[in-house]
Amino acid sequence: MPIHLEREIDQLKREVSSLSAHVEETVGKAVRAVTERDSGLARNVIEFDPKIDLMEVELEEECLKALALHQPVAHDLRFIITVLKVNNDLERIGDLAANIAEQAAFLAASRPIEIPYDLAGMATKVREMLRRSLDALMATDAAIARSVCQADDEVDAIDREMYPEVRAAIREHPDDMEALIRLLRVSQNLERIADHATNIAEDVIYLAEGEIIRHSGGEE
Repeated sequence: MPIHLEREIDQLKREVSSLSAHVEETVGKAVRAVTERDSGLARNVIEFDPKIDLMEVELEEECLKALALHQPVAHDLRFIITVLKVNNDLERIGDLAANIAEQAAFLAASRPIEIPYDLAGMATKVREMLRRSLDALMATDAAIARSVCQADDEVDAIDREMYPEVRAAIREHPDDMEALIRLLRVSQNLERIADHATNIAEDVIYLAEGEIIRHSGGEE
């Protein structure tokens, strides 16, 4: 690998690692803002979202510069393409965390209600998927990435079970309908974060093995 390209690759690794850490922290704060009814923490997440957007733009520019200046091939080309795709998923996860924080701010200002489904369990699974997808990226580990893809089915199952529980809670407590709908939005955003974590995992498999598995029906 030419020395200048090697330096570019190392810089991209540092930048995507930094963005990943910020996004992972933001998701954790957003979930805590909901469960702890912390409006200040919710505002912190919302106010930090533009910083994530800026980091995403800067990382994309670095990727495009590396492609234009060095015309990489083989694994180096796959790495830069993967970073471009992961970069987009991380930015979207940041947006979804901000959406969760917006719901948290509303809930913190409302009277407390009982959450009618296992929000904490769902959030734990989603955050673990995100963490493992980013670990897989840093280590270029296809095995970890495949475990993330498999875990997505568990989150989807929780998401499906949640709807009847929320509907039943609305029927039983109609005065809490707005708050319950906000909780529903939280879980929907968590499910989408899981989808983006799965996208990252699939991109890691492409990086490690050159195999595109997206839309292939998953692993057997």
